Amino acid sequence: MGHPFAAHRADLAALAADNRLRALSPRAGVDFASNDYLGLASSGALRDALAAGIAQGLPAGSGGSRLLRGNHAEHEALEAHAARHYGSETALFFPSGFIANAALFATLPQRGDLIVHDELIHASAHDGMKLGRAERAAAAHNDAQAFDDAIASWRRDGGTGTPWIAVESLYSMDGDCAPLAQLAAVADRHEGVLVVDEAHATGVHGPGGTGLSHDLAGRANLITLHTCGKALGCEGALLCVPAVLRDFIVNRGRPFIFSTAPSPLMAWLVRHALEIVAGEPERRARLAALVRHAEARLAALGLPASGSQILPVVIGDNARTMRIAGSLQDAGFDVRGIRPPTVPQGTARLRIAVTLNADEQAIDAMTDALAAAMAAA
Repeated sequence: MGHPFAAHRADLAALAADNRLRALSPRAGVDFASNDYLGLASSGALRDALAAGIAQGLPAGSGGSRLLRGNHAEHEALEAHAARHYGSETALFFPSGFIANAALFATLPQRGDLIVHDELIHASAHDGMKLGRAERAAAAHNDAQAFDDAIASWRRDGGTGTPWIAVESLYSMDGDCAPLAQLAAVADRHEGVLVVDEAHATGVHGPGGTGLSHDLAGRANLITLHTCGKALGCEGALLCVPAVLRDFIVNRGRPFIFSTAPSPLMAWLVRHALEIVAGEPERRARLAALVRHAEARLAALGLPASGSQILPVVIGDNARTMRIAGSLQDAGFDVRGIRPPTVPQGTARLRIAVTLNADEQAIDAMTDALAAAMAAA
C-alpha cells in the first residue's frame, strides 16, 4: 500500500521540474509587486480611521453570519455608501473578492442561462461558474465580437435563457482594459447582463476612483464588483447589483449565507477609504505621473507599455523569468515572476506594479537593474 500523500508529492515534484513550484516568501525591498496602488494600506489616513473606529468600540469580529447576529450597522452603512458612490441600486459586502465572485457566478446565472467569459478572467470567476448551473463559454480576450458570436450561436442552437457577459475592466496580469461600451451594447442586443470585475481599476480609474465602468452606472443590466484589498488598502469586496439580485443572494447565495460576516471594524474602514480616495484626487494624479515615468523607462529598454499601473514584462521561459525576478529581488526590488497556470503557457512574465510606495528614483533604479538582469539571464 502506497503512502497516502504520494500523489501530492508527485504533483509538487512535477511543478518543481517545470520551474512552477511556489512558496511563500516575506515581503522585502521596494514595492513593485503589491496591489496597494495608492499607498493607502500603511497610510496615516487609514490608521487614523482605524483608531477612530476602535475608540468608538466597534467590534473586531462579527460573531456570526449576516443572517444570524453577524449583521452590523456598519455593514449596512458601508453598503448604502457604496451604492451611492458607484451609482448602483444596492451593494453587498463580502469578506474577499474571491468569495464575492464565487457567490455571484454560483448563484445568479440560472439553469438554461449562458455565461460568456473573457478567456483571461479571474480564477475566482471560474470557480464560481463550476459551482453554478449555467452553461459557460470562453471568448477571445477583449474581443466584443467574439462575445456576440458566442451568444448568437447559443441562440441558434436553442438557448432561451439569459446570457451573462463576464469580464474584468482592467486585467491583472496584462494591464489592458476591456471594451466595456462595446460589451454593454452586446448585452443590450441580446437582453443579457454585463458583469464587470473592477478589482484593479477600483480607486485608480474613473471619477472619484469609481472604476472604468463609471459611464455605464445606473444600467439595469450591469453588475460591478469592487474589491477593497487593492487600491482601497483594506479587505473585502463590494458587489453592486440591482435590489432583486441582492435579495436573491441573501436568500440563495451559499457562500454568503454560510460565511461569517466580515468585521464591522473593516466595514467602517472601507467606508472611510472610499471617502479618502474620492476626496484626494491628487493620489490618482500622482500615480498616473509615476506610470508615465515607468512607461518611458521601459520604452527605452524596448519594452511595451500597457497603459495602466500594471506593466507586464513577458519573458516566456519559466526558469529565465524566475532568474530575472531573483536578480531584481537581490538588488532590493520586490518584483515577482508569474508563471502558468496564472498566465498562459509560454508567457511567463514579470508583473511590475506601479504604486505610490515607490517614487521616480526607485523606478529608475529598478529599470536599470531590470536591464542588467535581462542581459545576464
